[in-house]
Amino acid sequence: MTLHLVLGGTRSGKSARAEHLAAASGGPVAYVATGKADDPEMGERVRRHRNRRPADWQTVETTDLAAALKELPPEHCVLVDDLDGWITDQMTRAGLWTEDDVAGLGETGRASWDRVLDHARVWRDLAVARPAPVIVAAGQSNLGLLPPHASSRRWLDLHGEVVQTLSSHAEQCELVVAGRAIPLPTPDGPVPAIPLIDEPCVQEAGLGSASEGRHEIPAAGEPWLRDHGDTQVPAGAIDLAVNVLEGPPKWLADRLTRAVVDLAGYPDQHAAREAAAARHGRNAAECLPLNGAAEAFWLLAQVLKPSLAAIVHPTFTEGEAALRAAGVHVHRVFREPEQWRLDPADVPEEADFVLITRPDNPTGALDPVAVIEPLCRPGRVTVIDEAFADFLPDGGDLAARADLPGLVVVRSLTKLWGIAGLRVGYLLADATTVARLDAARQPWPVSSIGLEAIKACVAAEDERLERARRVAREREALLAALADIPGLRTWPASANFVLIRTELPDLRESLLADGLALRRGDTFPGLDPHYLRIAVRDEPTSERLRAAIIRNLKGAT
Repeated sequence: MTLHLVLGGTRSGKSARAEHLAAASGGPVAYVATGKADDPEMGERVRRHRNRRPADWQTVETTDLAAALKELPPEHCVLVDDLDGWITDQMTRAGLWTEDDVAGLGETGRASWDRVLDHARVWRDLAVARPAPVIVAAGQSNLGLLPPHASSRRWLDLHGEVVQTLSSHAEQCELVVAGRAIPLPTPDGPVPAIPLIDEPCVQEAGLGSASEGRHEIPAAGEPWLRDHGDTQVPAGAIDLAVNVLEGPPKWLADRLTRAVVDLAGYPDQHAAREAAAARHGRNAAECLPLNGAAEAFWLLAQVLKPSLAAIVHPTFTEGEAALRAAGVHVHRVFREPEQWRLDPADVPEEADFVLITRPDNPTGALDPVAVIEPLCRPGRVTVIDEAFADFLPDGGDLAARADLPGLVVVRSLTKLWGIAGLRVGYLLADATTVARLDAARQPWPVSSIGLEAIKACVAAEDERLERARRVAREREALLAALADIPGLRTWPASANFVLIRTELPDLRESLLADGLALRRGDTFPGLDPHYLRIAVRDEPTSERLRAAIIRNLKGAT
């Protein structure tokens, strides 16, 4: 999946950075320690590293990296700390150390040298082939004068060649200097933005596990943040990946069709703005129509430019993608994985931007308002993504809360009304924030038909309730159909999708062969290939899915 190389000098913070990235992977972590406590000073260093690792990490002390990468479970993120210890061991095994100040390698030495490089290529290829990330911490050498002794020169030269061997296949490569991680560009790529390592991650203690705390994420890489369900449905498959209903009702389609006759005029958002605001008892100045709810994330990131953004995961990843594209320093806060609850205390106090999805996508968790309220305070923007709130019986109970300081609520009209291709939504915030966002947009950002859809949908409360109740019945039927399947876990849900976890990491691929396309879970931070999201469909489709899951799980036993 990902080979991530973290380079840095002595006491640069590279090990803390590598540990931090491993914790942020969201899955189980195996820490492969290559160093040996050969003297009291090294013993102290090893103990310091060991004491700050989370208790649930598996520690493997070995220099046989190829064997470790073969034997460790594929879902484990593997952290190798560090490359320098491996090279030292390899030089000892190959007999490359010498007492002489000047000594050529000779044919025998060159053959040993090449064998070390071959060993490096073997475990490098094993690392690249693993489904979970492999993070390698390595010293950054050769920045000073050439040492006077042959052994030191050999170590530096071999280290440099191995680092280049790894870098040539690494998806991400960083240089850590003075506790700051500098993403290195690909040979032909642009230089990415430079994120900072957060202070708690550089300290000797206090590094939490992925499910416990917050995690700063590099600005470069992770293209799967832009990977959504619409890209995961092959032609001819039944779509259980996209969580949008099956198209607009006839009256809505007819109304939008009639609006086509007015396309000669430029869009005027005032009426749509007033209608959407009135739905929640707000003033028009507190509402902004959007070209799809996702537009809000990009506007907020570019206009507000927060210094520290905390994102509650697992969740829809477009918000993080927007923040990172704007060069914002991002922390991941993970829900506890048993019931997907959010502990507000896990959100860093210094965060001036918090993003929470409610109901959460993909877990289906619905955070109580009492959990959200203490996160709202002056000096902080708290964004609640309510893209699926229309599926709630009351339609969501935060959009009307003008009393909560810094609250921004983002709404989508595409999910329940089946108009994802139209791209339409709106946000609610204080009038000053709305004015700042509106001033930063291009003229006429929402089409006339999109504005007509806003006016139509926000006025159709009775039909919204009817559609939401139908989805709730179908969702409960789906959960009931899955409830008694051995090896399958489900969670309660609040929208038009459910999350499952299976014992098989490749169940999705097996179901694709049956013509059923489910949403991948491993592109959501904090989940792995064992998790899948299922869009709620009619009961016959749910029964077909149930039969296919049972058949594939039995076939794997």
